[in-house]
Amino acid sequence: MADKKSLQTIAAAVALALTSGAALAAIVPPGTKLAAKQELVRSNGSEPESLDPMVVEGVPANIITHDLFEGLTATDNEGKLQPGVAESWKQTAPTTWVFKLRKNAKWSDGSGVTADDFVYGIRRLVDPKLAAPYAGTFGIFFQNGEAIVAGKKPVTAIGVKALDKYTVQVDTAFPVSYLPELMSNAQLGPAPKAVIDKFGKDWVKPGKMVSNGPFVLKDWQVNSKVVIEKNPQYWNAKNVQLTRVSFLPIEDQNADQKLYQSGQTDMTYEIPPGSFDKLKSSMPKDLKTSTILGLRYYSLNNKDPLLKDVRVRKALSMVVDRDLMAKKITGDGQLPSYSVMVKGVHGGLPTSYDWAQWPMAKRVDEAKKLLAQAGVKPGTTLKLSYNTSDYHKKMAIFVASEWKSKLGFNTSMENMEFKVFLKKRHDGDYQVARNGWLADYNDATTFLALVQCGNTQNDNFNCNKKAEELIKQGNESTDQAKRTQLLTQATKLVMDDYPMIPVLQYTLPRLVKPYVGGYSLKNPVDRYRSKELYIIQH
Repeated sequence: MADKKSLQTIAAAVALALTSGAALAAIVPPGTKLAAKQELVRSNGSEPESLDPMVVEGVPANIITHDLFEGLTATDNEGKLQPGVAESWKQTAPTTWVFKLRKNAKWSDGSGVTADDFVYGIRRLVDPKLAAPYAGTFGIFFQNGEAIVAGKKPVTAIGVKALDKYTVQVDTAFPVSYLPELMSNAQLGPAPKAVIDKFGKDWVKPGKMVSNGPFVLKDWQVNSKVVIEKNPQYWNAKNVQLTRVSFLPIEDQNADQKLYQSGQTDMTYEIPPGSFDKLKSSMPKDLKTSTILGLRYYSLNNKDPLLKDVRVRKALSMVVDRDLMAKKITGDGQLPSYSVMVKGVHGGLPTSYDWAQWPMAKRVDEAKKLLAQAGVKPGTTLKLSYNTSDYHKKMAIFVASEWKSKLGFNTSMENMEFKVFLKKRHDGDYQVARNGWLADYNDATTFLALVQCGNTQNDNFNCNKKAEELIKQGNESTDQAKRTQLLTQATKLVMDDYPMIPVLQYTLPRLVKPYVGGYSLKNPVDRYRSKELYIIQH
């Protein structure tokens, strides 16, 4: 993992690595015998809401789009930055970066990938007509991006241009030292304009989609499977071992584990809550786990008549026993959390609350006083929403019981399909909603997006103007220590408003067959590209 110096150092190292012939795909250790059949079947949590790289936001969809599409840069299965379509890059000014594209990068139809494809892709992302969930989240990094997303400037004003057929210049709104890592996200990659113009929304269907990644879309049966196959046109196809990958949208972790144990899948998405210790002893070679840059939390609808009172939000947060949740409810090594910021992220430090150290009885007494001051009486109802999953259900039952037994709230629960749940949460059609976030890149701003005024990923609908100013000052600073201090201060200001209830920092335990090679436990963002995986003879 990078130290707290800027990621420019990595960028330079990667550019050098390329010229020295570093491997950029599956690295098969010497003496490893590969299976004749290079096919992988993996559970993928939920049905993807889309396979359009500019439109996707859920983790399951992102897993697939990062196999189908490739940006200017990429990250390997250890989370390290690597060249993608760009073979090198350099920072020419504090807010200007220039990326040189490789000339052998192609779309799956054989046509060349050019600088114009990246300009079109990013313009498309920030175009208000597309209403992409990540438009505001990523748009703010580019010159004029915020104004474009708000409909105040045309998409052509975005700070991305083609200097020639194989050179992309990116002008940022403020110094973004980690821009090369940011550009590894599929939302900021290229898009095939001619195909999109021809088919409209149907361009993502099998037989119509044209992609530039290591794989192409072969089949998509809704709520059944997504199948991708090796892309012979990919610039590094000779080093891609897998010929086919099938993604199964399995939301039930118990069903997921049964399929794995019966040999029908090679990887689970998660494991059932409470099963960690048992699997650790019964299947030690299969169980893979690591702490990652991710946060489990509950969004509180700050516009809701009950929850718009900060005293109510604070009371709800105070009585949730994160330690008990981590040890007994999920039981898979996750860390209790009290901040939107997680441990290990660059550019910001997690904050906490004084009351986090109090005995629970004292926390409950204080929470009851806050509710009394707010005029909220025992028996008040709350609705908690979550997407269908045993894991989320178990956590929700625990949280609801905390609020009932300690504060007298009557909590009803509703669960729904992930796609429907995402829309309801974005629309503010909820009171309390299960939420989770895996870092898109290793910097504090990926987490601050969840609590910033007007951000497309802020489902709490909170806004702290003083914190916004600190974030702005931090982003404009080139002094990394000062920037970290400012972004940490902003985090504390926001969290003192109690816009959300952070509960756990992710670990990601899953079962992976010992014959699946290339799976690393050093990956901080849980982004495993199939181009680096392979099947060992077994």
